[in-house]
Amino acid sequence: MAGQVFVMNVVIVLLLVVAAAVALVLQVRHDSTVEARNRSASVAETFANSPGILQALRGPDPTAVLQPRAEAVRKATDVDFVVVTDAEGIRYTHPKPDRIGKKFVGNIAPALAGRTVTEEIEGTIGPLVQAIVPVEDPDGTVVGLVSAGITTENVGGVADRQLPLVLIAAAVGLALATGGTALVSRRLLRQTHGLGPHEMTRMYEHHDAVLHSVREGVLIVGGEGRLLLANDEARRLLALPPDAEGRHVGALGLPSDLAELLVSGHAATDEVHLVKDRLLAINLRPTDVRGGPAGSVATLRDSTELRALSGRAETARERLDILYAAGVGIGTSLDVTRTAEELGELAVPRFADYVTVDLFDTVLAGGQPGGVTPLRRAALSGITEEVPLYPVGRHIRYVDSSPQGRTLRTGRAVLEPCLDAAPGWQAQDFERSAQVVEYGVHSLITVPLRAGTLVLGVVSFWRSVKPEPFDEDELALGEELVARAAVSIDNARRYTREHSMAVTLQRSLLPRRLPEQNALDVAYRYLPAQAGVGGDWFDVLPLSGARVALVVGDVVGHGLHAAATMGRLRTAVHNFTALDLPPDELLGLLDELVGRIDQDEAADDSSAPVTGATCLYAIYDPVAGSCVLARAGHPPPALIRPDGTVEFPEVPAGPPLGLGGLPFETTELRLAEGSRLVLYTDGLVEDRAHDIDVGLEQLRRALETAGETPEETCRTVLDARLPDRPGDDIALLVARTRMLGPDQVAEWDVPNDPAAVAEIRSQVTRRLDEWGLDELAFTTELILSELVTNAIRYGGETVHVRVVRDRSLICEVFDSSSTSPHLRYAAMTDEGGRGLFLVAQLAERWGTRYTPAGKVIWAEQPVP
Repeated sequence: MAGQVFVMNVVIVLLLVVAAAVALVLQVRHDSTVEARNRSASVAETFANSPGILQALRGPDPTAVLQPRAEAVRKATDVDFVVVTDAEGIRYTHPKPDRIGKKFVGNIAPALAGRTVTEEIEGTIGPLVQAIVPVEDPDGTVVGLVSAGITTENVGGVADRQLPLVLIAAAVGLALATGGTALVSRRLLRQTHGLGPHEMTRMYEHHDAVLHSVREGVLIVGGEGRLLLANDEARRLLALPPDAEGRHVGALGLPSDLAELLVSGHAATDEVHLVKDRLLAINLRPTDVRGGPAGSVATLRDSTELRALSGRAETARERLDILYAAGVGIGTSLDVTRTAEELGELAVPRFADYVTVDLFDTVLAGGQPGGVTPLRRAALSGITEEVPLYPVGRHIRYVDSSPQGRTLRTGRAVLEPCLDAAPGWQAQDFERSAQVVEYGVHSLITVPLRAGTLVLGVVSFWRSVKPEPFDEDELALGEELVARAAVSIDNARRYTREHSMAVTLQRSLLPRRLPEQNALDVAYRYLPAQAGVGGDWFDVLPLSGARVALVVGDVVGHGLHAAATMGRLRTAVHNFTALDLPPDELLGLLDELVGRIDQDEAADDSSAPVTGATCLYAIYDPVAGSCVLARAGHPPPALIRPDGTVEFPEVPAGPPLGLGGLPFETTELRLAEGSRLVLYTDGLVEDRAHDIDVGLEQLRRALETAGETPEETCRTVLDARLPDRPGDDIALLVARTRMLGPDQVAEWDVPNDPAAVAEIRSQVTRRLDEWGLDELAFTTELILSELVTNAIRYGGETVHVRVVRDRSLICEVFDSSSTSPHLRYAAMTDEGGRGLFLVAQLAERWGTRYTPAGKVIWAEQPVP
């Protein structure tokens, strides 16, 4: 209503403003036109009758005389032009000089007849009002014309001044109309609570329809206890008479407790009252809480069917919760037994009182299930521990008549609602079956654990506390629950198989036992990752001259590919070690090998390249007490001095294996006897929770408290650093150094003279006699005679002989030549070539290794 009034006021004001503006414009235009006619006529007549006009028109140059005078008059009288023409209409004057001499625009015929003419025309300077006055001789002859005019654009200044006043008056009128409308609108909004006319109409139109169509009964009771209103649902639920409205509630035949509640005026929420055969939920609220009229409003809802529906809905919700929990809580680990236990823990007591999971033995080991293999009880969960069911770990063979036997045979779930009346189940074990029934277990569901076409085992759900037996709906729930668990158990089985294969492969590739040697006391530990085996490896390799090589490596990744790659690298190290190469050269060869492996794998789409490999290689010499190390992207070694101090020697890191093109550097350490060299892989010091520097510092603290033996050191380090669930493999190698004393080593410098060979043989024989190795004197003399003679003849000026008594007798001949002799068969006519053949026959092993100053030819003989 307020909006309509406002619109009407606006329309009235706008009509008045438009009418006033139109009238003003028309009036001003008329007045301006009259004024323009009068002004132009008066100016033209005055100029035409001015003195000297006739003389100027008769003169030789009228323009020169009249143009200045006409312009002066034009400016003085505020007209737009004053034009003087001859009797033929040719201009003598004009405000624009270029128009002088041209034909005058206008009707000059009346003026030539002696009359004054005022007209509105379209002139050369635009629309205008002009007056034309004749200039006459005393005898009445028209000798010229004078015209004065004003253009239309200069007419109407009064309208421009008066129109703003009209607009201001209109704005004031609109403001008054707006203010009045706002006051009326606010008043109406308070009265209608913000509802507009359409909403008010719609509310009243739908009031009765909504009231009588809702599924809840509605009663309005006045302050005196009389029924003011009842909808159709309330009449049906309470069986009210047709004339119930207006009567007192107590006279409607309602139960006394319900009638007392309706007239009490107290609030009530979901109070249940029995009305005939119905359970009604009553909600009552007083209407005078916020200043309303006295009385109350009651709503009635039939909860008879709702109670039954809510019970079924609650059961369905609980079953959905169980299935959701199964998806989250089953399969948290890749352990078959733990996954079976999670199934039992989830189902007890929410679904069953006891749950047993029986799996084939081969499934527990990661293999394919088979019907001929026995089942083993993998899990037993229940509300108590005294239930007389088969215990965990028990091998079970189910008879065909038992529910479990039928489930395994047919692959379908079986429901036994009453166990004491199931002879097929009792035939499994009459004594134990009687104990189970006596204990109170009365109902059973058996469901096969199926993964595709494979039956992994059987799950049994037992009920004892709840008196109702399992039903068909619960059978379906059990099948769904077991189906979800079967996927996780099968995944765990597959992982167990893969893990076992990888562990078996890796164990077969790692050293079975350490080689016998006297240079180092060695202890080691290897721990595979929780998620699967990886590519960590280590080795201890005896070298010539009583030296020992220690190697630790790591191939990035887990699984069979990493383990196989580790085996290839370990085999390569064994082969390269036979060449007696220094650490940096051996790592260079490994780097080339990994590069070739990557090229081969890249050519095969089904294979994966080596994404990263590291290695640390060390050679310990017990005679010199030195250790030469080189590493390729591997963590640095740790060194425990005999006094217990721990340090991490500076060993250049070098790039990881496989990058190629970069050299490796070596570092030589002097190790006192009893020092412990600790080699390890990154799984021991790296963790997602902290940086490697933190891991190294923690390793340092663990080594400072370690015992003196390598075995105690390994145990202390793993106790301090081993995580609960290692995410990476850990390889740990601890070597305590020994040294060969002066009584085990004999050395001589040999002059560059073949006659000196005999003296060397004599000195070696005397030393062997001191060592109690007289039996080896003859063969040793032959070996040294050949090796020293070749060194003097072909090896250069410097020749040095060293004999070492270790697990074997080692003869070494040093010379400054880098040329290595080769073993060959000598022909019958050859004078030489049989010396090395003789050495190879007499020695257990022989070979050549290179040094920065030349080479060493060595031969070993077993010590009796």
